Amino acid sequence: MRFDLTDLRLFVHIVDAGSITGGAARAHMTLASASQRVLAMEDALGTPLLARSSQGARPTEAGRTLAHHARLVLEQMERLRGELGEYGRGLSGHVRLLCNTSAMTEHLPQPLARFLAAHPRVSVDVEERGSDAIVAALRAGTCDIGIVSDVADVGGLQHFAFRRDELVLAVPAGHRLARRRRITLADALGEPFIALAEGNPLQAHVEAQALKAGRRLAYRVRVGSFEALCRMVEEGIGVGVVPRAVAGRHAAQRSRPRFLAIAEPWAERRLLACVREAEALPRNARRMLQALLAEAPAPDLRKSGQ
Repeated sequence: MRFDLTDLRLFVHIVDAGSITGGAARAHMTLASASQRVLAMEDALGTPLLARSSQGARPTEAGRTLAHHARLVLEQMERLRGELGEYGRGLSGHVRLLCNTSAMTEHLPQPLARFLAAHPRVSVDVEERGSDAIVAALRAGTCDIGIVSDVADVGGLQHFAFRRDELVLAVPAGHRLARRRRITLADALGEPFIALAEGNPLQAHVEAQALKAGRRLAYRVRVGSFEALCRMVEEGIGVGVVPRAVAGRHAAQRSRPRFLAIAEPWAERRLLACVREAEALPRNARRMLQALLAEAPAPDLRKSGQ
């Protein structure tokens, strides 16, 4: 049985993508070459690794075992690259970071920029996902660090306080609710809502809270960013939920929306930086975790955040 790192990396890509075609694309490989490598691995093992269908490919029991060990091997190689990078100038590091909407747009840019400036030979893959999906990816070993809301189940992971992430309701300056300081989501459910794009994790979180109150949000328009949402609110088109950090950026604007605290536990969130095991992280990922937490209470990376 002789599998090289290309084989292992390809197989992990296929499992993550759910198809050989998608895995080949992620590995920058032709479909024919990817298929040939998978067949060679199956021949070497004497058992199928993928169950193929018109919907794609999913790992068999043997395939899941291979994927698990492949991730461990690839992670160990990344750690090796990070360690050797201290002694040679030709190697670069790579960190995989997943974060939710608020972290991506409001809290991550500054610490990420400082980290990249301090480590010019390190590259970072940043992807936005919902908190539950990030936790699943951490447990599966498909990312190094995840930034999630504290409503997610982070059992079994090390987690550290990253930022406060209170959600507020933005309303037009002359709106009937504008004089109030605190409301519940139910108070606004009869209003037209400005929403983030369909499938946005934060928007899905707000939709879930509305359903718990027995109502659906009445969408007037969907937009692609918090800035666009606030602009629509300023124009009186509707109301929308945004992080408190967004409100802070609009504080000096004369025509800014009014931002009302949402007096419900789901809106009083904290963001957590999560890892499987801080000590086991590749060196560059460990440094990134330290950089992300630099403005939070100093963590002891030798201890669990649970």
